[in-house]
Amino acid sequence: MTDNLTELNEQFADKRPKELIRHALEQHDAIAVSFSGAEDVVLIDMAVKINPDVKIFTLDTGRLHPETYEFIEKVRKHYNITIDIQTPDQKALQDFVREKGLFSFYEDGHQECCGVRKIAPLRNKLATLDAWITGQRRDQSPGTRSDVNLIEEDGAFPGRNGTLIKYNPLALWTSAQVWEYIKVFDVPYNKLHEQGFVSIGCQPCTRATLPNQHEREGRWWWEGAGHKECGLHAGNIISKS
Repeated sequence: MTDNLTELNEQFADKRPKELIRHALEQHDAIAVSFSGAEDVVLIDMAVKINPDVKIFTLDTGRLHPETYEFIEKVRKHYNITIDIQTPDQKALQDFVREKGLFSFYEDGHQECCGVRKIAPLRNKLATLDAWITGQRRDQSPGTRSDVNLIEEDGAFPGRNGTLIKYNPLALWTSAQVWEYIKVFDVPYNKLHEQGFVSIGCQPCTRATLPNQHEREGRWWWEGAGHKECGLHAGNIISKS
């Protein structure tokens, strides 16, 4: 498998992201695009042009910005698609909030909250798939994503038959290329980007960034500058620990 993935990464290194998406959709029946409600809409724009019935899902943590919820609905209508919205297990969430309150992450870190609101729902969704398509880019987080490949075996989550393949068509793109695509093809985007937000997550854990700050500095800013990951792409951290 590793040798095959190495060959595929070399094969698609000089090809357009859309070609990799086409390849991914042709290779797997149980595959879906992960839509985070920020820039991943570029993936949707490419994917629906290949297959209008492509499966798309997003995570609703219950703590997103109002603008993000509006954006998800805008994307749904713009492309006339169904977006599978994954939500936390209500009992697990209620138990967590009852014990820790609504803002425990400011005191003991974001991992536990993300575990309940993001990781568990994602794990449940990925357990039904053979592969998923994400918007990860190497320039998003130099500390954890600088080695992201176009195609890789997911080291953090299993698929429905064990192995889960992760496709990152935008891995080699820069933020500038993403926004050039958004402009050229008139792709919808989150209004928060116009307010200085670059990397957008949950409302209590996201803030606008200042000029020349890296985009991940707007996430979990009260924590150290190390691994700015919530766990959705935990393999990035695991592989470097």
